[in-house]
Amino acid sequence: MHQRVMDFDDFFRATWPRLYRTAYAVAGDRASAEDALQSAYVRAYASWGRVSRADHPEAYVRRIVVNEILGTRRRAWWQRERPHPSPEPPGRVAAPDAGVVEHDAVWVAVLALPPRQRAVIVLRYYEDLSEEQIAETLGCSRGTVKSQAAAALSNLRRDAAGLSIGDRS
Repeated sequence: MHQRVMDFDDFFRATWPRLYRTAYAVAGDRASAEDALQSAYVRAYASWGRVSRADHPEAYVRRIVVNEILGTRRRAWWQRERPHPSPEPPGRVAAPDAGVVEHDAVWVAVLALPPRQRAVIVLRYYEDLSEEQIAETLGCSRGTVKSQAAAALSNLRRDAAGLSIGDRS
């Protein structure tokens, strides 16, 4: 097998799980995450010589993925068509504990954020990237990252005030 293909294959296998989790968290649904990843990996393979020489090839592809998701949100067709979550199969479901309920409530609030705010929150608190790394990933200034994070946290606090998170009575 050609060395370029083997190198890319190794990169793909090593990075897919992490980038999928990030894409899913930013996009909010599996289909959009998979579409964005597929497009990003196609673009990365087409430019593999440049991507593989980058200081951080995974960060390079992460930027492509996040920009693909955010760009999709801007396209007109996104306003008309939106994937719907797959229904859960019927069956017996165990009662969730309070931690799961709280996690779900927080996740629902994060998904309700505008796409760029959601991307900043996911990259900061889920991926643990610095403001500088987030700015590089999103192609914006650190000030924009700070303002988007502040707006997102304000929205999350406002939404949390209306929830009964932590109320175990």
